[in-house]
Amino acid sequence: MKTYIEERAMEVAKFIISSNATVRETAKRFGVSKSTIHKDITERVEILNKELAKQVRKVLETNKAERHIRGGLATKEKYLHKNE
Repeated sequence: MKTYIEERAMEVAKFIISSNATVRETAKRFGVSKSTIHKDITERVEILNKELAKQVRKVLETNKAERHIRGGLATKEKYLHKNE
C-alpha cells in the first residue's frame, strides 16, 4: 500500500471518530468517493491499526442505526419549506 493512501486512511479514521461524521460527510470533506472512504475504513485501517478500526466501526454502526431518523427529518424539512 502506498504511503499517501495509508496516511489518508488514518486521517479519515481520526476525522470520523472525532466528529462522528458519516461516510458521505467524510467523502465530501476529503474530496474522494464514498466507496474510497468505505474501503479505507473497513479494509485499510483494519490492517494499519486494529484499535482505531474498532472505534471507527462503532461510530459507523451508530450512524447506520440513526440514518432512518436523519432521513425522516430531511423529508419533514423538505415539505415544511415546500408549503411556505
